Amino acid sequence: MIDLHMHSTFSDGVLIPAEVVSRAMAAGYKALAITDHGDPSNLEFILENMVRACRELGGASGTETFPGVEITHVPPRLIRPLAERARALGAKVVIVHGETIVEPVPRGTNLAAIEAGVDILAHPGLLTESEALLSRKNGVFLEITARRGHSLTNGHVASLAVKTGARMVYNTDAHAPGDFTPWETALRIVRGASLSEADAERMQENAREILER
Repeated sequence: MIDLHMHSTFSDGVLIPAEVVSRAMAAGYKALAITDHGDPSNLEFILENMVRACRELGGASGTETFPGVEITHVPPRLIRPLAERARALGAKVVIVHGETIVEPVPRGTNLAAIEAGVDILAHPGLLTESEALLSRKNGVFLEITARRGHSLTNGHVASLAVKTGARMVYNTDAHAPGDFTPWETALRIVRGASLSEADAERMQENAREILER
């Protein structure tokens, strides 16, 4: 399995990067990205350290391990410049923390992320149809998430993605040991969003495409 959204002690996760990789391997993951929460205060700190950590940990474990960032709770006007800076610092996967219904994310975040052409719009909450259409046009993948709370709108996101042709990825948004999902658990979560096993397989192909960009 490929999972491109998880956190370590570099932000609000409880595991150091080495244990993130170890537990992902135990759950059967073949590739992963560690995407800690970033804003103007810590972007350089996260990525300068995570680029090195992922290179060393991936080489030692045999699991493909990539550095990334989740741009989180920033004013929408900052999303594009932060995404560009993250890529310049070596982020392989750039995610934006979307407008989940369980947190006070600034309005306009979803649209700003899609317009910036980030890789993944995480847990986008009550995404609009026009935003889903633009995500398809701009190559931004919409996330179906295993994360408690954020997953409440998986069905809405999935239905809009199917209607508009927007592409999806499945991620755990793991923060702690119990958050890593083996493939069978991931399938149940995907089916819970009224999607099929074939959709789940396509989401894995989409994740691989992000890594090969």
